[in-house]
Amino acid sequence: MSEKQIRLAIGVLGALGVATVIVLHWMVFFWVPTEATMGIVQRIFYIHVPAWWIAFLGFGIVALCSAAYLWLGDERLDRAAVAGAEAGMIFTTIGLLTGPLWGRVAWGTWWEWEPRLTLALILWFIYLGYFIVRRTAVNPEQGKRFAAVVGVIGVLDIPLIHVSVTWLRSLHPEAVILNPDGLAMDLDASMGATISVGLLAFSLVFASLFLARYTVAGYEHELNLRDAAPGGIQRAEA
Repeated sequence: MSEKQIRLAIGVLGALGVATVIVLHWMVFFWVPTEATMGIVQRIFYIHVPAWWIAFLGFGIVALCSAAYLWLGDERLDRAAVAGAEAGMIFTTIGLLTGPLWGRVAWGTWWEWEPRLTLALILWFIYLGYFIVRRTAVNPEQGKRFAAVVGVIGVLDIPLIHVSVTWLRSLHPEAVILNPDGLAMDLDASMGATISVGLLAFSLVFASLFLARYTVAGYEHELNLRDAAPGGIQRAEA
């Protein structure tokens, strides 16, 4: 793709993502019925759950691209891993912020050190460490490889987050989607439609962020190569 086409794709995906997020919020506040058991606070579900799904997608990309980078050493794979990690951190933060809003009403407290919440917070810190390792290594190439190892190992926390509700004593509600008894969506049709729109909206936003960050990482790599070339800094200053 040409640079113009990439910019167009980023803009189109971003615009569609923002538009779909607006539709999602209209559905959440004005269209989908209130859940009978938890009441109005359950509406956070339509933002909270898709955010976590997309966060897991982002970190899955990090793990796959990092493993391939360790094997092949292709810089494009490292750039894809970085893009996935940054987007994943954004959606993990959304998940960690929306969860306590629900917990404050349901549990009477903003935070409980119960298994799923604790593992989710650990996931955020693992990928924060991913970036710290990259930035603090004396040798940039070594830093990329160390970070790739973190990216591969960190994704192992995701299945633990998913099964923690059933395997451990947890206050967190059990999954109604991708539950241990099957893959069926145990939701009312309107609720299923709303969460599907949420997943679509965040997927579009993720795709735009991922492509934008991947492109910027490519520019950064080119600048680093120029600076590393003999006389590169002098030419840049001139």
